[in-house]
Amino acid sequence: MFWFAIQTVNGGDVVQVMITAIWPSFGRLPNHIPAEQGITTAQMVSFFLCERRWPIPVDGGKLTARLVWLAQIPFLYMHPNNLRYLFVTKSILVPICFIAMLIWAFRSTGGTGGPLISSSAKATVGGSAYSYAWLSSLTSVIGNYATLSVNMPDFSRYSKASVKWQWLYVPMLPIVFTFIAFIGIACTSAGEAHYGSLDWNPATLIANWPNRACQFFAGFAFSLAALGVNISANSLSAANDLAALFPSYINIRRGQLICALIAWVMVPWKILATASGFLNFMSAYSVFLGPIASILVWDFWWVHKMKYDVVALYHPEGIYCYTYGINWRAITAFVVGVAPNLPGFINSINPSVNVGVGKRPYTFAWILGFVITSLIYVLLSTAFPPTETMIPRAVLPDEVYEGEEGASVTIEGKAVDDDVEREATGKRDWKKEEDELRVM
Repeated sequence: MFWFAIQTVNGGDVVQVMITAIWPSFGRLPNHIPAEQGITTAQMVSFFLCERRWPIPVDGGKLTARLVWLAQIPFLYMHPNNLRYLFVTKSILVPICFIAMLIWAFRSTGGTGGPLISSSAKATVGGSAYSYAWLSSLTSVIGNYATLSVNMPDFSRYSKASVKWQWLYVPMLPIVFTFIAFIGIACTSAGEAHYGSLDWNPATLIANWPNRACQFFAGFAFSLAALGVNISANSLSAANDLAALFPSYINIRRGQLICALIAWVMVPWKILATASGFLNFMSAYSVFLGPIASILVWDFWWVHKMKYDVVALYHPEGIYCYTYGINWRAITAFVVGVAPNLPGFINSINPSVNVGVGKRPYTFAWILGFVITSLIYVLLSTAFPPTETMIPRAVLPDEVYEGEEGASVTIEGKAVDDDVEREATGKRDWKKEEDELRVM
């Protein structure tokens, strides 16, 4: 949900640039929102039609953010498989725009790339201060991957590609992310050379361009990127989580709409008011995502050795019930993994709270939380193995649906057969189904 709100804000910024490129008077829209709120009237409108980010050098920013939010709603009603042409278009236009901006950054600066690229300045800190600054930056970068590390199954569950092809993501993700980050640095550097300010927000940078057509098409590419990411990734992962928590009331579509509504409550324009505030927020939530990712990894690969009964996962009284529905090993490991980072986390929220050296572990919160949680969870699971959850082989979703015949039911928009006996209430007899599937 956090990333949905952030991307909507980003989309709102570039929509504002697009509208201003067509009607320059939009940039002069009077602002009636207090400055301390971190958003202007025009940006708020853009957020409504999409949702917004850092203030750009026109008064009309906040209006456009709302425009992007509203524009996303119809797409949330559609199944991701029906949006393939949108994603194909995005995968073609957005890279072209990014590479064109990289070419502009070097061509317009005579090949130097601007002061950030060509500068020979050295670090102003050294020793342990430099090490902790490096670790803090690394944690902020990991924060971008941290969300994907725990919600990747929300996307991979729809994949029909062979596992050998999925291994391509291992080298390609870091390469692509690094290349995109370099484009951002180069363009920001070129912007400083031309306009005298470090504009890390792409919307701020392209709003400075003298050519209105370039402003519009660059803004369109960025808004398309924000729209595609929010539909395919951010809203879908939130919807899956909500549907898992409240399966009787929330499906994927309702979950996506709820995610869109909660984006307003998160007031993401405040988080994005400054670059340092955004990086600090990313470091903050990695405190909790590191331990969660650790438990997921070790439980799948080490404890259960890739053998899950997918049907039983959705049965409240099945083999994964543990102790009153709680896996105490996971809870203990999570608490121990989060604890060392709490002093620094508290200090980042309220700098007036002096925690001394206690804030240093927070600079590499994700790494520390992952390692500590890994050790504790593996030790507890080895000393007290959850034998009731061990099965001779994995029971996969495909086995559940491919072997069923009879009445047609719909699961996430796809029709499947269903001859599973139902109780008098009309619900599936999950216990019987589990017994039938758990065969060698």
